[in-house]
Amino acid sequence: MSTPVTSLWGGEAQPPCFLESLTRSAARHGARTAVVDEVREVGYDALLAWSGQIAALLHDRGVRAGDRVAVTGPRGTDVVAATLAVIRLGAACVPLDASYPERRLAHMLADSRPAVLLHSGALPAAAAGSPAPTVEIPPPAPETTPPAGAGPAPLECVPDRPVYVIYTSGSTGRPKGVALPHRCVDNMAEWQHTHSRRGDLRTAQFAPMNFDVWFQEVLGTLAGGGTLVTVPERLRTDPFDLLGWLRAQRIERLFLPCLALNMLAVAAGMEKSLDDLALAEINIAGEQLVCSAPVRELFTRLPDCVLNNHYGQSESAMVTVHTLDGPADSWPVHPPIGRPLPGCELLIAPLDETGPTDGAPRDIGELLVAGLPMSSGYLNQPELSAARYVSVERTPHGHTRAFRTGDLVRLEEGALRFVGRLDEEVKIRGSRVNLLEVEACLRELPAVGEAVCVAPERAEGGRTLHAAVTTAPGATAPEPAALTRALADLLPAAAVPLTITVLHTLPRTPSGKTDRAAIARQTGGDR
Repeated sequence: MSTPVTSLWGGEAQPPCFLESLTRSAARHGARTAVVDEVREVGYDALLAWSGQIAALLHDRGVRAGDRVAVTGPRGTDVVAATLAVIRLGAACVPLDASYPERRLAHMLADSRPAVLLHSGALPAAAAGSPAPTVEIPPPAPETTPPAGAGPAPLECVPDRPVYVIYTSGSTGRPKGVALPHRCVDNMAEWQHTHSRRGDLRTAQFAPMNFDVWFQEVLGTLAGGGTLVTVPERLRTDPFDLLGWLRAQRIERLFLPCLALNMLAVAAGMEKSLDDLALAEINIAGEQLVCSAPVRELFTRLPDCVLNNHYGQSESAMVTVHTLDGPADSWPVHPPIGRPLPGCELLIAPLDETGPTDGAPRDIGELLVAGLPMSSGYLNQPELSAARYVSVERTPHGHTRAFRTGDLVRLEEGALRFVGRLDEEVKIRGSRVNLLEVEACLRELPAVGEAVCVAPERAEGGRTLHAAVTTAPGATAPEPAALTRALADLLPAAAVPLTITVLHTLPRTPSGKTDRAAIARQTGGDR
């Protein structure tokens, strides 16, 4: 690929290893609460000792630097301590959300081949088919246990060594794993706690483990000496009770997908006063931010709370940020995604270099990521890695490799605006969903012939999935409810369409292509 016409540079960065930042936090705030859930509250000294205890257990089971360790269990202190233990050993954490379908978890275990499966609570059924030995996360040892000798000493952070492997949607119907190395994760954690209003903010742990924002919440908070407070699972979809919990817990920082922010803003709009909220910072990631009327009203009533629009991919964690300023009622409906983080070089490639133009304006190009945020590549998929992690002519800041995001952007007044995708990937409630994967899973079902999935935008922000199918030749027309249940066994909840409509034939455009706009209308997706 020839040199892209535009380069944006976030400035020099030399982030410390996250483990060094954590150790400094413990030295400064040893007794301060680091992580709390509904069962347990753990201080920084105790968290280091507990993670060392788990690291020693893993070391005894043969786990070494460069290995992978699967971690599963309810969000809370157990999985945080276990993840830190894995990082201390120089191994890579493979998070497994137990709510995922068994088949998907089984693929993730088979593909990642972990040396050990660490778990809190009940094992997912998929573990029964995995050769990895299972180890239950032990509770913290009594405080009388000397913390300094708990487990092997932390290893030196190797910039290219993976910290975690996250799985994201794939067009073949199988999720693909991507390995995030220290250079990327350390840069994200350092930037997060230095960019925030304060490094030691009391932060809600909202994201599920299989969403990479989980690592941003956890590592960014602990690196800055903050307190991580686990949001009870029952509150994640109840904005009214969540609002009360934010008050009671004196939460200062939130990370949310756009739709969850809008729901919280609607709930807040029914409150007479928000003066007792401690919120100082809300960060949005995972999908296009929409500043709806309720969102503008929320920040008008919280004048001391900032709104940050974060942008990144599973393959590069954090890439850009835009902080909204000025009166909230003047904010644009679709804010820009902003400028690159330190250590990040962004390249805007002309569309005729990276894909079909389809009449797109000449000032729109594909965004490529180079520098510290770029990940190591896809696990066990060399051809896909070669297609997305490409060689480029030496950039203005010396980079010769970049990741093709597939995102279309426009540069306006020094800031990037997201304008669309080259492929069929969308964000649903902050999770990346490939429409082709949903369609592939629908076509696997015996009674389904053709299948098309659409994801129209909602006025208040976010998207909803809707699908249309035809009946396979010789089969009885399937029941939509049965198709929905079958998909729930194959895909995570965010990837299951809200509606599935059975049609005699799929609508076509005059050129013979599938008419996705017509399908959105027929499935109720355009409402």
